[in-house]
Amino acid sequence: MRRLSSTIVAMVSTVGVVLMVSGLAGSSAAAPAPLQTLMPGVTFEQQVELTPHGPVTYSVIDAPPPTGLYSLGPVLSGGTISGGRETVTQIEQSVSTVSTVAGIDGDFFNASNSTPDGIVMAGGQLEHGPTPSRASIGFDTNGGIHVGRIAFTGTWQGTGPRRPLAGVNQKPKANQTVLFTPAWGPSTPDLPPSTALTVLEPLTANINTDLTATVTATGTGSTPIPADGAVLVATGTEAAKLQAETSQGATATVRLTLPDSWVTVVSALGGGPLLVKDGKPIFSTGENFASRDLTRRDARAAVGQLADGRVVLVAVDSGRPGYSVGMTTYELAETMVKLGAVTAAGLEFGKFVTAAFDGRLLNRPSDPSGQRPVKEALLVQYQGVYLPPLPTPLLGKDDAAAGEQLSYRLVRPSTVTASVIGPDGVSHVVDSGSKQPGQYTFGWTSFNVEGTWHWNVQATDDLGRQSTGDETFQYDLTLTGLSVPKVVSASAGLDASFVLSRPATVMLQIAAANGTAVNTLPAVQLTAGAQTVSWDGMTSAGVPAPRGAYVAEVTETSSLGTASYSAPFALRK
Repeated sequence: MRRLSSTIVAMVSTVGVVLMVSGLAGSSAAAPAPLQTLMPGVTFEQQVELTPHGPVTYSVIDAPPPTGLYSLGPVLSGGTISGGRETVTQIEQSVSTVSTVAGIDGDFFNASNSTPDGIVMAGGQLEHGPTPSRASIGFDTNGGIHVGRIAFTGTWQGTGPRRPLAGVNQKPKANQTVLFTPAWGPSTPDLPPSTALTVLEPLTANINTDLTATVTATGTGSTPIPADGAVLVATGTEAAKLQAETSQGATATVRLTLPDSWVTVVSALGGGPLLVKDGKPIFSTGENFASRDLTRRDARAAVGQLADGRVVLVAVDSGRPGYSVGMTTYELAETMVKLGAVTAAGLEFGKFVTAAFDGRLLNRPSDPSGQRPVKEALLVQYQGVYLPPLPTPLLGKDDAAAGEQLSYRLVRPSTVTASVIGPDGVSHVVDSGSKQPGQYTFGWTSFNVEGTWHWNVQATDDLGRQSTGDETFQYDLTLTGLSVPKVVSASAGLDASFVLSRPATVMLQIAAANGTAVNTLPAVQLTAGAQTVSWDGMTSAGVPAPRGAYVAEVTETSSLGTASYSAPFALRK
């Protein structure tokens, strides 16, 4: 007998309904899957809309404003501009020791060298310049979103006048000077020996301020990039100017300029087009996209902000007839408005669209082979205490001896109080004191009261930030001994037998092995004692169910709450 939480049963039921009606046209929506909490304050749900073109399935991650324990911004594959490509789940795993993360794919990228197309900002430092012909997306110190087409201008100055800086962390073209920071990688790219370079230390890539540093080395070719500095690299006629106007031991000044409205932006990425402005969907923005890329139904990704400051990350699936046909860009804009976004912008679309949590997929990428590697992911990062899902959300008579496995994870040094709280309100401290980052696991077998138990962990990290994690599990002996025949005939139907320790409302659902709901019987009120509920072998449409593998799911609701149990069986003619 399998035990399922009521949430899991509801998810199975909903998926079954979606699969059964997905071929219909003219309906506006199917019932969404239940809302799931991924981590404190961050939820996930999968929505399904039924359109004349076919079903559209999309994933929605909803998170608090990116302040305090929460941040939102791009994370680069390999941690650098030049670091190649990885899948979104791999990128999430790369930061799992410093945060708990959920997110989607990020900006477009250059297919030949895997560098991002648009702006990259992290920690308030500019790591790559914007694409002026497409939207840039930034998040400021107050958690607000900025979306618009912006341009970069830069200068450098040695002993001569201010001279133009063509960009940041991009290979210079002929007669250009570019600044390379540690965000590029360990060393400047391999360029012709005639390329001039000047090493500056210390220097941070903050915007809209004069950045003055000491010239610690000059030369030609390629060189390591200092961890606390940067390197000016010049080609052609600009190389001679850099060599003449910078010398070791002297000072040089760099200025990286973005619009004044972006001074408070701490993280940013490229994307586009703008989808929602002032709560209204935008049909056309004139951004540099081919018309066919905007108007075809495809897998798409977007980020938006609600009026209360919360953010939503959306990944639309496509390429799977009967499951999801995708959206046009304007349909995505309308969807973001339905979700409450007052501002929103698109991100990389097509086979790269991915949604994931903690290194695990949440959506179904449209590439039949699975996830495609991307240059960056847009991630919500949470630095508070995180409680992984409990392995046994419902414990019955047979589970009490093995007990519940409890765990919590820290990403910063913290002072912790971890407790199990019984249905009677009595708190049992399991762990406390100063803890280093890591995962802590405990077993709990002391069940003396039936009902809902809480696994509660409170933490204060080394920055003084407080966080709480709380998971519930049930110890419920209301229903025991669920038994169904292993093989039944359609003509005889099925009897599910069990014992109730107290009165309960009981519902029987029959589902196919893949979770598709076949029939749900009306709930019945039963007294304590041995009981049986039956299925006549018919589907909800009133026709005999085909032979095959099925699951009988019995859900009981008593004074203690709701609990569900399941058992497999085979149906034969």
